[in-house]
Amino acid sequence: MGTHRETIFFPVAYHKEKDIRYCAIPRGPGMRETLRQTARRSTTDHRTDSKEEPAAELLIVDDDAAVLEVLRKMLTGHHWNITTAGNPGEALARLAKHSYDLLLCDVNMPPGRGGLELVRAAHGRFADMATIMISGDDDLAVGQEALELGAFGYLVKPVSQNEIVINVSNALHRRRLRLENRAYQHNLQQAVVDRTKELLDTIEQLEFAERQLRGSHYEAIERLTRAAEYRDDQTGQHLQRMSRYCTLLGARTGMSKDECDLLRSASPMHDIGKVGIPDEVLLKPGKLSAAERDIMRRHPEIGFRILSGSKSPLMQMASTIAISHHEKFDGSGYPRGVTGERIPLTGRIVAIADVFDALTSVRVYKPALSTDQASEIMHNVMTGHFDPGLLSAFFGAIDEVLLIKDRFSEEQQHGGTSLHSFP
Repeated sequence: MGTHRETIFFPVAYHKEKDIRYCAIPRGPGMRETLRQTARRSTTDHRTDSKEEPAAELLIVDDDAAVLEVLRKMLTGHHWNITTAGNPGEALARLAKHSYDLLLCDVNMPPGRGGLELVRAAHGRFADMATIMISGDDDLAVGQEALELGAFGYLVKPVSQNEIVINVSNALHRRRLRLENRAYQHNLQQAVVDRTKELLDTIEQLEFAERQLRGSHYEAIERLTRAAEYRDDQTGQHLQRMSRYCTLLGARTGMSKDECDLLRSASPMHDIGKVGIPDEVLLKPGKLSAAERDIMRRHPEIGFRILSGSKSPLMQMASTIAISHHEKFDGSGYPRGVTGERIPLTGRIVAIADVFDALTSVRVYKPALSTDQASEIMHNVMTGHFDPGLLSAFFGAIDEVLLIKDRFSEEQQHGGTSLHSFP
């Protein structure tokens, strides 16, 4: 503080990180008393803030014993524990044995500017410690270097008691705020981890509930399809095989796993419309008349009306299958006579799976055909009925088809399986 200044800007309080609040004190009569009162108020404020905290630990380092004693006396009586060291080596030894909140260090100590090297070493090992540098030289470059090393302040000797007390108070306050902010950030991060875990747990619970709901949903569907089975000569094993043939062929055509899962669950409902066909037509053992065939051909439309109108993707797929699984690739199918790829993919898949299983299964009116016989009929006798690409893909996977056929043979009918018992 040069004598040529008309006003002294005196540091009185720390406000924010790296910010110091200053009080402008004009020179003249009463200046000394004003300084004393300002320092007392600032120091009292800091003591009040920390009165319930343990005393701060200060380490003062200076190679001049007289200066060291003066600094110790200046800082005594402010709820601080004071320790002194006469050189950087002694200071490092004390730092290794005890934790300090603030290091007040002279710049010019042997060798050279040993104080700067001490601060550099101390900050590398004790990053939470506040530091104030003090020097007999008013050297801007040295002060800048000290600040770059992490020092909270740079004082030029001689210093008054008020000046050094206020700077130490501010440095300790800044250190406390920095530690509190770090603790807050840690707690915030931990809170994020905890909340994320809670969220994941909640998602897992919701997924579990969804799986349970989906299981109940599928069970209801299975029971619905069984109602149709009881009105026809088809067995539960037929639906097991047919639904898995559909899944296999769907995967071969590039459908996603979710789509294949939907197809496996929706395909057994393809003939649900038969619940609306009179028994005398549905259960007639002999050949149907033209009129009876017309009645039988209503079941796709009936099934569509039963299943359509739902927002459920499963029911939407099931309604599509119900209305389209009797369409033929050449347009000769029913109920709408759709041709080629205008027939929904799921309907074309179910048509192949349903007919293959019907041909290779025993019925009251026919024996089971071999795989080769079924292939011959589907390729050469039922010409134009099926999508040729899908038909080739199906028989190209004949080994997997036969595994499904064997696994869900009619001999397994009483094994207690359901549509969703196996992958």
